[in-house]
Amino acid sequence: MLAGLRRLLAVPVGVDAVYILGDLAEVWVGDDDNGPAATALRETLAAAAARCAVFVMRGNRDFLLGERFAAETGVTLLADPSVVDVDGDPVLLAHGDAYCTRDVAYQRVRAELRSAAWQADVLARSLDERRALAARMRAESVAAGANKAAGIMDVTPAAVEAALVDADAPLLVHGHTHRPGIHRMAGGRRRIVLGDWQRCGWRLALRKGDAALTCFAL
Repeated sequence: MLAGLRRLLAVPVGVDAVYILGDLAEVWVGDDDNGPAATALRETLAAAAARCAVFVMRGNRDFLLGERFAAETGVTLLADPSVVDVDGDPVLLAHGDAYCTRDVAYQRVRAELRSAAWQADVLARSLDERRALAARMRAESVAAGANKAAGIMDVTPAAVEAALVDADAPLLVHGHTHRPGIHRMAGGRRRIVLGDWQRCGWRLALRKGDAALTCFAL
């Protein structure tokens, strides 16, 4: 995975910015993590940020990314959702999990994990305690997902439509659902979904009037 990320971030001349829409790490237990995976990730991002602007949005696996991480790597943390300008066109970027409104149980957990009180309590614990907690939470998440209908874990069309109207943007780009593709919507709007990095890595290149979604070997 890390080797694939390094290749992706070896951006060619002419790329203005790179946007990472969450779940950059399988799990992030805090900016003080000094493990080999966390250290290698910081080094990879710092090298990329020295070449072009790199923006990182928190996902449901790395929501504890903080300002220390941004300072050490040179990336800019991006709010979820955010509207960015791509060659004069507004594009709505999001991790995507907030639009899975039919999964009521997930949304309840998501709200708790994003709360300042929960995060402060967790970050006050030792690294070992946080790593153990993360492992338990990941196992519980996998088990819960296995018992849910696929449609429940996908985005709700009405939520996506409302987000695009509210942002006054014709295009939404998100991840999370692991259903990569380019979807046409009413009113000429589009929704582009990034895939997870299992059999390949996913990259979206956006330029005015053009969107190229590709899957590259890891």
